[in-house]
Amino acid sequence: MKVLTHWRGLPPDARGATVALGNMDGVHLGHRAVLTAAHRARPDLPLAALTFEPHPREHFRPEDPPFRLTLLPAKARALGELGAKLVYALPFDDALAHMSAEAFFQQVLVEGLGARHLACGPDFAFGHRRGGSQDFLRQAAEAAGIGLSVVPPLLDAEGAISSTRIRRELQGGYVERAAAMLGRPYTVTGPVEHGDARGRTIGFPTANVPLGRHLEPARGVYAVQVTLADGRVVPGVANIGRRPTLGGDPISRIEAHLFDFAEDLYGQEVEVALEGFIREERRFPDFAALRTQIMADAQTARGMLGV
Repeated sequence: MKVLTHWRGLPPDARGATVALGNMDGVHLGHRAVLTAAHRARPDLPLAALTFEPHPREHFRPEDPPFRLTLLPAKARALGELGAKLVYALPFDDALAHMSAEAFFQQVLVEGLGARHLACGPDFAFGHRRGGSQDFLRQAAEAAGIGLSVVPPLLDAEGAISSTRIRRELQGGYVERAAAMLGRPYTVTGPVEHGDARGRTIGFPTANVPLGRHLEPARGVYAVQVTLADGRVVPGVANIGRRPTLGGDPISRIEAHLFDFAEDLYGQEVEVALEGFIREERRFPDFAALRTQIMADAQTARGMLGV
């Protein structure tokens, strides 16, 4: 699977694909349906996904709190696991934001990517001020001799599956509901950073992972599965928040205690999967009370994970 961050001058093996279109934040079941439609329409062609980096909302509203479900490396891996051979992660800058729908279709999709078939969800639009409506895309694709599949929204009992709904469930602590829409547990990927090592002094050393541009889920304690750089998966318990008992931090982070594990992980990239919400973050009267609660949380997490 190749990740390409431009559309000009692509080699022949990076052109002529069937292309799924969309921001695809989270690569949830609805996005999977678009990829499936692109492949089914032209199984003879390589499957590609076109997305934007950064997310257009990050470009237009940089003051917004972080909201991403997946950053590019994790998004590309998820797309690759669904069969994508090519991921076009086009840089969303002022030039692309002001490109007309006509120019985007002709210069990017036709001339740049040489797309042979396109697939998208019902809400996909592109070009300056989202001028590339579904009607425009149908007409332009037909005129260019390019196939088009418009995939209806994927529904569950609560309505259409969307990245917005998944964010809302995560912010409420409902990780199982989010996982049902994602088709997998929600994960945060990042480097293990040095902390103040207070957890080590009470027998609960933690791997500290910054949230960065990821959405902040509900603050509190979770049962987790942590995938290490070498592929091993280690169960554990993690806190997401600002450590109010220890004086508070200016930003939230993940502090994951890995069960029966004593290796040095500093600097390694790890993936923390939220498997279940245990309790909300709260302040304890002293360090001893916090330690007692952490012990109870660890036992709860072991039970949830079956370890």
